[in-house]
Amino acid sequence: MEGHFTPDNNDLSPDVQAGGVPSEGELNNRVAALKQVTVFADLPPEQLAWFATRAVEKRFATGELVFRKGEPANWMSVYLEGEIHSRPDDAALDSYIFIARAGDPDTEVSGRLPFSRMTHWGGTAHAVQPTRVLLLDIKYFPELIQQMPLLAERCVGLMSDRVRGFERASQQRDKLMALGKLSAGLAHEINNPASAARRAADELTTTLERLRHADLNLCKHQLTPDQRRFIAEFEAKAIEHQSHTRTFDALANSDLEDELMTWLERRNIEEAWLLAPSLVESGVEKSELERVANQIGNAALGDVLSRIAAQLATAKLVAEIKTSTGRVSEIVGAIKEYSYMDKVPLQEVDVHQGLDNTLVILKHELKIKSINVTRDYAADLPRITAYGNELNQVWTNLLDNSIDAMTEGGQVTIKTKREPTDVLIEIRDNGAGIPEDVQPRIFEPFFTTKQVGEGTGLGLDTVARIIRTHHGDIRVTSKPGATCFQIRLPLQAAVANPQPDKTDTIS
Repeated sequence: MEGHFTPDNNDLSPDVQAGGVPSEGELNNRVAALKQVTVFADLPPEQLAWFATRAVEKRFATGELVFRKGEPANWMSVYLEGEIHSRPDDAALDSYIFIARAGDPDTEVSGRLPFSRMTHWGGTAHAVQPTRVLLLDIKYFPELIQQMPLLAERCVGLMSDRVRGFERASQQRDKLMALGKLSAGLAHEINNPASAARRAADELTTTLERLRHADLNLCKHQLTPDQRRFIAEFEAKAIEHQSHTRTFDALANSDLEDELMTWLERRNIEEAWLLAPSLVESGVEKSELERVANQIGNAALGDVLSRIAAQLATAKLVAEIKTSTGRVSEIVGAIKEYSYMDKVPLQEVDVHQGLDNTLVILKHELKIKSINVTRDYAADLPRITAYGNELNQVWTNLLDNSIDAMTEGGQVTIKTKREPTDVLIEIRDNGAGIPEDVQPRIFEPFFTTKQVGEGTGLGLDTVARIIRTHHGDIRVTSKPGATCFQIRLPLQAAVANPQPDKTDTIS
């Protein structure tokens, strides 16, 4: 009786094989075991005996195959001892695991149940410990419904609970997958400015040491108050000039550095090779160095220029740290707004802000494929009363699907419009499109066109449910090179708050 139980196994129906009917002792043992199963516990003995007589008893050793994905599901399983694990994709260790365990009221009765639409096993199952199970062929279901109506009713409840449980688990898995994907992109986006700030801070330590050394050297010179004032003003102007972006090509930069280095070397300035690049980057020209020399004199010129160069380098590094940390702050702020942290769930929502925050969250994915995003936002779009975090899930799912559908250099257009009773949001892309025969099913639960392990088919189902929660509407038109999702959200309870017109492009 041990081994993989296939649908065409000869012992599928014990009454059709010689000696298949259990002995009185075996029957009593099965009935006693069924009384320990929750949905059977209070049923009359004659009903338990009816079930026990027609069921086949199987035993599986630890690690043994119980059933394989794709095989016909032709029996109801009642687990009396042990436990099995079933995976939809046996090769994916992170795939959803269905656990059937003896003694667990939610799973000890499983497999094909009366009124179930399941025809084939959705996963491959193995025993994780020695397992004993009673298997009832589906050909007995019509008789079971007549003989054991209460059991049939309970099986319908079990089936409904199992579907809801699977949906919750799949939704949670989808959320975790999306979170992992977003986290990877955000980690990259935050790491770049954070690393730049770290490098600038490390360089700043060295530059401050150079500045301290230059100040000590200047103390050796008897500079007049006018000379000191000149140095301070010169530094301030150079730093201000440095804050404006200068565009030089590499060749022009090199020529200017060579020119300043020659000027510095003729005056015996030490470390001319180190001073020249800093001075050129800050826009200091040879004529200005001549003016410094005339005001300060040759004796103190080297130490003055060392101080000026150190000040310029310090200001540049501080600006880099400010820019980098500002970018990190911007990303963190977008995440906070995106998740609506510290805010009540239902509130007045700025749709444009939600879309923009979602673009920040997905920026890394957009950059990987060099996808261009055009925003065409209506100037008169009001705030709406909504669940902001849920709407952001909508924008994320739709934009993420657009990114997946496009190749390098794709185009996404986001448009908003105020209609008489609704707010309209359109998300268009020039990706591969959705096949016409698939379009009617894309909002169905568990329907997906992605490969195994890439999606559970709950993304667009979640989108549709969120839109329905807001009493809105979603529809799609698609052909190769042109897919458009239209979302309408009601203006009821909207708060008039016109926003500035915005039509721009993000690369």
